[in-house]
Amino acid sequence: MLFATARVARLATVGADGRPHLVPIVFTLDGDTLVTAVDAKPKRTAALKRLENIRAEPRVALLADHYDEDWAALWWVRADGRARVLDIAPAAIARLRDRYPQYTDAPPAGPVIEVAVERWTGWRAGP
Repeated sequence: MLFATARVARLATVGADGRPHLVPIVFTLDGDTLVTAVDAKPKRTAALKRLENIRAEPRVALLADHYDEDWAALWWVRADGRARVLDIAPAAIARLRDRYPQYTDAPPAGPVIEVAVERWTGWRAGP
């Protein structure tokens, strides 16, 4: 699946005021379950909007894409699903450490966002 080959995706949530909120994430994918975690990269606050939004409205969308100068190699995949926030998820953290060497010395402390993907859609320019 093309989505799994991407290294970064964008997570879209919606706030109580109906405004969309979009952030880039790193992730792992196991079948139709996607996980990402809050890591130690600098953030303005520990009270992240994406977590607040998911707790209030679990429907989310994720978008992964690939750009290339050769437009025949372009693609995008969107995953729509329901998310939940987990305070502890050691298996998810381990999968993230396996996929991203940057997490070897500083694994994410969490929380973890787990998305049960309900629908996949996408487009591909080439075969």
